[in-house]
Amino acid sequence: MKNTLFVITIILIAFSCGTPKHITNTDKGVAQVGDTITLSSQETEYDIIIIEPGFNAWLNSIAQPEGYYSQQYLENKNLFYVNEWNSRVRQPQRFSPSLYELNIDYQSNIDYGYEVNYKLYNYFVYFQNRYKQNLLGGRIPLN
Repeated sequence: MKNTLFVITIILIAFSCGTPKHITNTDKGVAQVGDTITLSSQETEYDIIIIEPGFNAWLNSIAQPEGYYSQQYLENKNLFYVNEWNSRVRQPQRFSPSLYELNIDYQSNIDYGYEVNYKLYNYFVYFQNRYKQNLLGGRIPLN
């Protein structure tokens, strides 16, 4: 019995010491660390660039689909979120500068279009859930 266990152990060690297999993924649609989402609206000539690991996968799997919210709803939420975000950017002694790095230039009198508002809103939801931040002081939306 001892010899059998010894042989099995040696075989398992031999198989576990094999060289690693290199797998190359050529699918560009898979979320990678350092995801960059660029959204350009030809109709409005505005861009939104989101560089956040995992955001693209979250947006495609967990977030509410496009059309779920009205553009007016998204614009209203984004205005509040942007104001709070920019306030936190200006207070690096109180809020982490590694989380709140740059101001967001979002103006309520400009029509950015549905897609830009949708991505921005969902980024705020993702950001709050991922980094346990509460931008508006109420309940953090789950999706």
